[in-house]
Amino acid sequence: MNEKKRLDQPAESDAIHWVEINRNAAERALHVRDTCRAAVAKSGDKLVVATNAILRAAALVSALFVLTYSFSFAAGEQKSEPAAPADITASAVAAPDAAGVVDPHRALLLRAMFARDVTRRLNVPAAAQQEYGQRLQTALEQNQLGNLSGEYVVLVDRNANVQALFIYFRATPSDKWLMIGASPVATGRPGEFDHFITPLGVFEHTPDNMDFRAEGTMNENGIRGYGKRDMRIFDLGWAQGERGWGKGGMSQMRFQMHATDPDRLEPLLGVRHSKGCVRIPASLNVFLDHYGILDAEYEALVESGKPLWVLHSDRQVTPWAGRYIVVVDSERKARPAWSPAPGSKARAKVPAAGDTAD
Repeated sequence: MNEKKRLDQPAESDAIHWVEINRNAAERALHVRDTCRAAVAKSGDKLVVATNAILRAAALVSALFVLTYSFSFAAGEQKSEPAAPADITASAVAAPDAAGVVDPHRALLLRAMFARDVTRRLNVPAAAQQEYGQRLQTALEQNQLGNLSGEYVVLVDRNANVQALFIYFRATPSDKWLMIGASPVATGRPGEFDHFITPLGVFEHTPDNMDFRAEGTMNENGIRGYGKRDMRIFDLGWAQGERGWGKGGMSQMRFQMHATDPDRLEPLLGVRHSKGCVRIPASLNVFLDHYGILDAEYEALVESGKPLWVLHSDRQVTPWAGRYIVVVDSERKARPAWSPAPGSKARAKVPAAGDTAD
């Protein structure tokens, strides 16, 4: 039941050969140059001087294109809303080299799959990506995890003006954290009974607090609080949360990350609206679940011989599965353009008493 497709096996037909891509780009540039020369040869000597200048400029542009493409990938640069190559597959992400070694930097190839599979995405500028990477590192250092590397980490900004989730990765402790992708979320909204402010900190996703799956049934308010059937609830156990009602204060709350009603509440992602948990888009829920982004400890349990019904048999876990969800508050005073708030049409879909559902 818990068999899964291993992504660290050779997959020659699926491997992405970036050197070949650069070679093809260079060949296309040379073809354009030769075509221009042939056309100019028919125009006479009067155009020779101008044409030579044009050809030199074209060659320079072509070279810069190839070099920029190469260095951008090598540095793990995140393009805004990258288009996923049509032929990219999950097995290509963790394909080993000829020596059977999987380069950890290939974990960044998951960006293209995120762009292809996750429908609710945020176009985070490079400067903001670096800023949140540093926030992540600071939070990890405060929890004696400053050298964490080689695994995916989920970061959530609970700030009312942001409400965003980011997936990060770095290959070694000396590397900077690089963003895989980002999506809008909804965290705890204070002001009503039993509504907590989402707690800050580093939370470990472990089978000690076993996940479960949504039944897809509606509550008395016509809301599917955990989303449609089979959505995974990432259970982080009991946590100390700040009460958002009465005189405030701290008390225990069950901290989870999960999908929400796809028709009524998912359009509201981007503003605080939960009872303390982190609500995420359904497509992101499937992405985290299918690729085992946070399943390092779950997979270790399966490898030890214990079957887990909550894990799908067709999941495809990479060698870089993680286990940490980090919640921060950026304390932003204004909403950034890259994290827009939902419009009035989204709010109109919420039924009476829908604000009390989690």
